[in-house]
Amino acid sequence: MIRRTLQHRAVHSLLALAVWAGGGAALLAPAPALAQPVSAPLVQGLPDFTPLVDLVGPSVVNIRTLARANGPSANGGPDEEMLEFFRRFGIPIPPGVTPRGPRQERGPSDEAVPRGVGSGFVISQDGFIMTNAHVVDGADELLVTLHDKREFKARVVGADRRTDVAVVKIEASGLKPVRLGDVNRLRVGEWVMAIGSPFGLENTVTAGIVSAKQRETGDFLPFIQTDVAINPGNSGGPLINMRGEVVGINSQIYSRSGGFQGISFAIPIDEAARVSEQLRTVGRVTRGRIGVRIDQVSKDVAESIGLGRPRGALVRAVEPDSPAAKAGLEPGDIILRFNGQDVERSIDLPRVVANTAPGSRSPMTVFRRGGQREMTVVVAELEPERSQPVAQAPQQAPGSSSGPAQALGLSLADLSAAQKRELGVQGGVRVVAAEGVAARAGMREGDVIMAIANTETPSLKELEAVLARVDLNRPVSMLIRRGEWAQYLVIRPQR
Repeated sequence: MIRRTLQHRAVHSLLALAVWAGGGAALLAPAPALAQPVSAPLVQGLPDFTPLVDLVGPSVVNIRTLARANGPSANGGPDEEMLEFFRRFGIPIPPGVTPRGPRQERGPSDEAVPRGVGSGFVISQDGFIMTNAHVVDGADELLVTLHDKREFKARVVGADRRTDVAVVKIEASGLKPVRLGDVNRLRVGEWVMAIGSPFGLENTVTAGIVSAKQRETGDFLPFIQTDVAINPGNSGGPLINMRGEVVGINSQIYSRSGGFQGISFAIPIDEAARVSEQLRTVGRVTRGRIGVRIDQVSKDVAESIGLGRPRGALVRAVEPDSPAAKAGLEPGDIILRFNGQDVERSIDLPRVVANTAPGSRSPMTVFRRGGQREMTVVVAELEPERSQPVAQAPQQAPGSSSGPAQALGLSLADLSAAQKRELGVQGGVRVVAAEGVAARAGMREGDVIMAIANTETPSLKELEAVLARVDLNRPVSMLIRRGEWAQYLVIRPQR
């Protein structure tokens, strides 16, 4: 209506201008160009979420966690900021929500006290419920309240901290499970809805749109980003599309205040379902590993080594006696494809490997020294993370170099037999000192040069021969070892 009114005024203004300019009634005929059809709006009206609430609401549960009064987590209740929220808006404090007071010495007691609230949703008729691992972490007891106000004690079937997915079980039957959606069909800008228990307020519905997909937050999984209002207590609840299907588990928010600020994250349901299936069947999640430390491939490195565009995962270190070492993988290799899946970013590799069953023989496509080669690795099972010792830089010894190496600011020497054994390499050239363009590229004393311009440099003599053939007026790539780590440096000529 507004668009038509504005167009009507514009036509009359043009006609008045024509009469004033020409002074004749014949000019009152409208020009054909003004009769262009108005495009139909792409979006009409707002969605009605009531059918979705009726469909999915009965499958969403409230989860209250309890801790023993003398346990380490007994003081985990909500803080004063949350209670102020209730007071300011005149909202009654939900049952079981008590302020988090100062930690006090308690006598021996087995009394269970409220610890926190969260959400979940039914995934089977016989009482299996999916939620977040952080909702149930550290709880001594779980109480699940259904949509019809029935309350059950629940037990934790399994929880996986890496993905923040947990499965709990209540002794009930005839429950209404949710339908799981296809995350691949989810589109940015699509309407989505959340149901949960923010601040303990059960059966709360919020809505928004998908802001982004495959959002990296440093966690084990890429997240769905939305602007759906998510607050403490929403964790573990479902993210629902307009077909009434669950496409994610509401898990995190981005906030400087602790409350919702327009950015929330949900675990994609396809990944969560894969984890929950293992938790239900064996109680834990098994993941694959190959034993490499990786890094991203920069644009400069990709261009300088002939890879073209930046892609793949750069192998910076290979664990001794690991599946990768047995397969022949070396520091400096770039893994482009694993088990039939492309590795576009370095973060893709651990996810693809983790989803590969331990014991599987998996093909790899690796970029090494300017060309691609095929390898096969037998995937092992991922063990709990533990710190890895970092080897010290090789001991210094006098060395000499001349010609092109000195022009780059490098003083070099051959590796001794002991240094080769320490690094686990057959050859390489040690950097005694780095100045000039080499230092500006990041080269430092103690580094070991393994290859230059995709050509191996097992000795100082062979390195100088490679440098003699390389055009030093253009950027040149060097593969170096620094302790256990390998990386590419791009040395640029003096400008």
